Amino acid sequence: MWNNPASARKLNQELSFHQGLLSSWKDLEDKINELELFLEMVDADSPSDVAELEASSKRLEQALESLETTSLLSGEMDSTQCMVTVHAGAGGTDSQDWAEMLLRMYLRWAEHNGYQAELADKSEGEEAGIHSATFFLTGPQPYGMMRSERGAHRLVRISPFDQAKRRHTAFAKVDVLPEIEDAEVEIRTEDLKIDTFRSSGAGGQHVNKTESAIRITHVPTGIVVGCQTERSQQSNRLTAMRMLKAKLFELQQAERLQKIANIRGENREAAWGNQIRSYVLHPYTQVKDRRTGLAVADVYGVLDGDLNKFIRAYLEACARLGREPEPADLLADSD
Repeated sequence: MWNNPASARKLNQELSFHQGLLSSWKDLEDKINELELFLEMVDADSPSDVAELEASSKRLEQALESLETTSLLSGEMDSTQCMVTVHAGAGGTDSQDWAEMLLRMYLRWAEHNGYQAELADKSEGEEAGIHSATFFLTGPQPYGMMRSERGAHRLVRISPFDQAKRRHTAFAKVDVLPEIEDAEVEIRTEDLKIDTFRSSGAGGQHVNKTESAIRITHVPTGIVVGCQTERSQQSNRLTAMRMLKAKLFELQQAERLQKIANIRGENREAAWGNQIRSYVLHPYTQVKDRRTGLAVADVYGVLDGDLNKFIRAYLEACARLGREPEPADLLADSD
């Protein structure tokens, strides 16, 4: 096994994860003991002591929730870096705006939780928002934490683009793929068609006078990826190749396992009836996950990156069912 770099690297990642998990539990135990000692000495009549006790208890509760969520991660690729792509779906300009709102939500979640998000590609919408955007996520168990987000997301609100102020429904689709090491995906140079073009901004406006943007087509599969976020053509090429490797690995897994659901779930259109989660801003406020049944009223908090409740509920459902949860599971439970 140690003669196989990929297997050795994977084993080291798993060992590092479990060692880190054990260390975190020990740290948490130490914090609990410290809080118990402080509780014995706290002056109940002292506002500062009471405030410090409440703050310490809150931090301890958050640390416990985070650790419990991490302990649910046991998937084969949970520890790998991942590539997240947000696509505007049905709904025109509203969907393009919604796709950008989702992108911001994920970037805020990454910022709040100590992850690094590297924007790889972004295609601006004509009037507002984006057609699509892709970013790479690194940090603790990135693929494991983000795989709950793949699927169609639905937004209901009073459209800011409708002069009559009517309620509109918009959809966007999120893809989450593990980023695979070079040795696990073979790409032949002769199978690639590489085009260069000028980077463009909103409405197709050119923002670069040189052809630094890259589009790579993998001819045998027809997979197309592009990158235009960097000023350097070479940097864009390297990023596009990372994107291509992730997509080719997804395809290899689908062929090997004969079902694409093992990597990204069923490939459904981002439209009515296929959503995994609904975000309602009017006539009431609620975010509800159709796979787990979890619902919260603080829509704006969720849109600002407060996703951990939904991630944990999804992972708990995976552990309970032994597979990814689906909306049909809730219907079965109610029978």
